[in-house]
Amino acid sequence: MARKFEPVVISANDLFDGRVIYLTGQNEWVSHLRQAELITDEEQAKHRMAHAMALSDRAVGVFLAPARAGENGPEPGHPREAFRANGPSNYFHGKQAEDA
Repeated sequence: MARKFEPVVISANDLFDGRVIYLTGQNEWVSHLRQAELITDEEQAKHRMAHAMALSDRAVGVFLAPARAGENGPEPGHPREAFRANGPSNYFHGKQAEDA
């Protein structure tokens, strides 16, 4: 039995500062998950992933991250992605400091 495809976003790390970044539907890398493109079709995910890998001028470690639709855009679909989306958890910096 084939595995059911679950929604994803394309995520990576910023080549210059290591922050978590996400790809939008306009092919821009952004730092907030809620701005990412939520992909619900497996074939589209494969196509978008290939395109994201070609945008290597800023992103490293590009991968498909589980996500789900939320009221304000995509939300993490796995605890690991929740940690990545909220920034470092060991001390107050990065996204945590910017959003405070």
